[in-house]
Amino acid sequence: MRKLFSCVVLFALGAFVYAQGPNPSNEEAEAHIKQVIETFFEGFHEQDSTIIKSTVADEIVLQTTGRNPEGKTLFRTEEFSKFLKSIVGIPETVKFEEKLTSFSIQVDRTMANAWVGYEFWLNGEFSHCGINSFQLINFDGEWKIIYLIDTRGKEGCMIE
Repeated sequence: MRKLFSCVVLFALGAFVYAQGPNPSNEEAEAHIKQVIETFFEGFHEQDSTIIKSTVADEIVLQTTGRNPEGKTLFRTEEFSKFLKSIVGIPETVKFEEKLTSFSIQVDRTMANAWVGYEFWLNGEFSHCGINSFQLINFDGEWKIIYLIDTRGKEGCMIE
């Protein structure tokens, strides 16, 4: 009976360790996730679709929400290919910057969420602010963005 108990304990311990797999610390994962998001915005600002694509999974979902001038909630989904074309197609005469103002990152195993505050500036003038909510998956050691939804508005912005 004692042998059976020992075998069961060893099996359970082995299964637990195997299920955990190689798992870097959350601090390390958070640093990688922040880097992926910063690289996404590097590509965004450089209007470089190759850099942006390097940070996302094959089947990414992009959505946005906000309110129209009458206060009614707006919500829409955008095709990733159209998003890339719109970014790459911005004329050189238009200057834009999305300033990231805060990061809150949560990680559990192969999934992460990053809540990222931002201000958007167009031709040197404040346009709007909001939150980018990123969902990421760790594909065998590489964090990729699978989902991005953002809010947009002018109220409640802490302009620097």
